[in-house]
Amino acid sequence: MAKRYVRQTGKDKDGDITRLCNSGQPWSPRAKVDAIRDIENGTHEYCVNWTHYPETRIRVVQGPNGKYLRTDRDETNKNNLDDLPDC
Repeated sequence: MAKRYVRQTGKDKDGDITRLCNSGQPWSPRAKVDAIRDIENGTHEYCVNWTHYPETRIRVVQGPNGKYLRTDRDETNKNNLDDLPDC
C-alpha cells in the first residue's frame, strides 16, 4: 500500500469533500469515489501531515447519505479535511 499525502481538498457548495489533492503529484487531484475505492481496496493510504499536529490518516466512513472521507478523531478539532485549502 502506497501512502499519499494530501495538502488540499476540493469541496462542493455544501462543504463536502469531493476530491483530494497534492499539487505536483501525478495522482492529484483524486476524486472522492476513487480515493474511497483506493482505501477500501488497500491500494493507497491517504494521510495529512499537519504542521503542528500528528500525521492523520484519512478514513472512509459510512454516513446516512453514503460513504465519505474524514480524518481520525483525536483530542483536537484542528485537523479536519475541511481545514485544508481548496484545490
